[in-house]
Order: sequence, then structure tokens, then C-alpha cells
Amino acid sequence: MNGKPLLSTSGLMIHPLRCLLARVPLAILLLAPPALALDSAALPANVANAMAQGASPQAIAEYRRKLAEYEEARAAFDAEAKPYWNAVYERRKIRNAKRRDREPITLDDYVLEQAPLYDGPKRPSNPEPEEGTPRTRKELPVVADFIRAAQEHFQFTPQRPASEMEFKRAYARAVRASGLTPEQAVRVYSFETGGNGNYDMQSGLSASRPGSRAISTAIGYNQLLTTNSVELVAEQGHQILKVLTDKAAALSGPQRQAMERKIAVFKRMYAFTRTVPDTWSDHEKLAATPQGWAVHAMVLDIDVGPQLQVHKLLTSVIFAANKGFNRPLSAAELEMMNLTGDGTGLDMVTMPAAMREQVPTANFFQRGGYERNPVAIRHNTVAKLLAITNNRMDSNSNLPGARELASAF
Repeated sequence: MNGKPLLSTSGLMIHPLRCLLARVPLAILLLAPPALALDSAALPANVANAMAQGASPQAIAEYRRKLAEYEEARAAFDAEAKPYWNAVYERRKIRNAKRRDREPITLDDYVLEQAPLYDGPKRPSNPEPEEGTPRTRKELPVVADFIRAAQEHFQFTPQRPASEMEFKRAYARAVRASGLTPEQAVRVYSFETGGNGNYDMQSGLSASRPGSRAISTAIGYNQLLTTNSVELVAEQGHQILKVLTDKAAALSGPQRQAMERKIAVFKRMYAFTRTVPDTWSDHEKLAATPQGWAVHAMVLDIDVGPQLQVHKLLTSVIFAANKGFNRPLSAAELEMMNLTGDGTGLDMVTMPAAMREQVPTANFFQRGGYERNPVAIRHNTVAKLLAITNNRMDSNSNLPGARELASAF
């Protein structure tokens, strides 16, 4: 998760010319003769823009007063928060070292105080126009962009299912073949999608909310990001290729030809994802390219998509087993690993129940990620976070999408 602070604490650079407007009485500006009032070309550009935007000297003065209050409060909060998050980081390093050396982890290896939360004034809105090029909101790529990228860079269009149920059945078959349980699959689906998500559901978008915007590139039953797709193809591509090859062997005629073409395209994607070191940061860079978007389009394919969704969960199960965790993961525990990453999730999963009641969730986040996560803040111990996850799984599992997925098994 990103460790950058949510809000800047830098001061505001005030251009000397901006002070000109503050020294001109408002009445003079309002009562000026037309020749003076309309001759904005004679004024400095930023002053003329401020006038055009209707930013009065009083509004500007009030903004600067509130900005000073905000920056003072934010600086005081940062002075309190920085030592806390430094301690979280240092304790995490200690736990990682102990885990490598197979030493027992105790309560002393966690920060047991709750994270400080900012409750001061919000950063005020600047009534003056910003200098330079206006900042525009960067639009995230959506399903149509991923499909277009696959067509342009790999001359391939994912084979979409004829119905949602067809994809659910394909996913159920992949789950059973992997060794995951139907309960794990259905409950994680119910949590990740809210119990009614489709195979092509993208985070933030909803047909019931016209004008909604994507809030991430996460797609499908287990909400894979572009980076997840690139990483899974790089690391698990050989296994997915075996599944596709075995399926091709059972086909004939045009169906086999189509599958063989899909295999050839997937091999090219597999080779592309392995052009960089096997690290999250390197995969993240690839995922931001049009070719990376094309790889992500495969989550929509009836043959490849279920495999990618399954491997997102299966890699967590294998990671836990390789670390000596042998009992089956509950769906909520598996979701913690899916949500926070395998290493961090396993830290919570392996914690004794008594410790879960005392250890704050902040121990498992970077500062920026924690401060943006109202669920982790509200349910601020490991026990509470697992409990709310289970509760949401319970309720969402009764919704139509989750019941339909359960029936596919």
C-alpha cells in the first residue's frame, strides 16, 4: 500500500502581484467607469483572472487565514503521527526477522496503541484561480479500453461467456480443480463484489448508478487489478497454459482452431509479462502500458478468466502452506491475504486469538493506506476486522449473485 500522506503540509507560495488585488477597494472596482472596468488587459493576468472568478479581497484573506490554521493543525498532527508510523515500520521489520529465524512472535512485537487520527480543519478551497495548467482528473481505463488494447496489440478479442451463469460454472470447475473449497470461493466473492457482482464488474462502476466512475482497475469475482493480472500471468502462466492445452486436446474442428489461436496469444502475453524482474513494482509498470491492459482483458475470457480469478486465491493458500501454516484458511482469513497481501495477511492469520483482540489493525498498513481505509479505522483490531469481514460475508452470501455461484458447484 502507498505510504505517502494523504494531504500536503507545504506552505502556499503567494505571488507578489496577487497582493495588488487585496489593496484595491472593492467599491472602486465595482464603480469604475466602463473603460476602466473592461480594460482587463491592462491588469496582470492573475489579478484579472481573480476578478473574473469573483474572488474578493475578503474571500482571499479568509482563505489565507483558514489555510494557515489548516497547515498549523496538520503540522501538529504530522509531528504526532510520524513517530507512531516509524514504530509500526520498525516492529514490522522485527517480526519479519523473527519469522525468518522461526522465533515466536509476541505482543511486544506490535504497536499496541491505536494510530493517531487527524481531526483538525480541512484544507480550504482556494478562491483564486491556480497558476499554470489546470489539473484534470485522470480517467482510469475501463473494460472497453482493455478489450481495445488486446485487439490492437495482440490481435485478439477475449471470448466472453454467453451468460453470467456460464462464467460462474467455469469458475466453479476451476475452483474444484485447484483444491479451493466452494465455501472459500463463494464467501470471498460475496465480500469482494457485495454478493451480486458479474464477471466483468469493475470497481466503482454500476449500471444502477448512471455517471459512476471507475475507482480502480479491479475486475471480476476477486477484483483483480491490472498488476494482479500481469503478475499472475508471469508467475502462473505455465499452469494456465497446461489447462488450455489440455482443453484443446479434447476439441476438434473450428473449436480446436480457436483454442489453439488463444493459446498462441496467451503465450505471447506470457512472454511479455516475463520481460521484467518478478517484482510487484516492475509488474505495476508493465500493467500501466497498453500491452499490460491487454493482458488484463483476459480476465473477461471464458477460459482464461476463471483461471486468473482462482490463482489470485490459490497463490495465497500456497504461500501460507510454504510458511508452515497447514490448517485450512477460513474464507475471512483468505480474504485478509487477498486484501492486504500475502505476507501481511499471514501475519494476521497466524496470530493467536487472544492477541487478535489487542493488536491494532494499523500494524498491517502503511500510513497512507490506513488513513484512507475507514473499515480498518472503525474496526481497529485484528479481531474486529476479521469479525466484520465474516459478518459481511454472512449477509452478502444470501444475495442472488452469491446464491447463483453456490449453485454452480
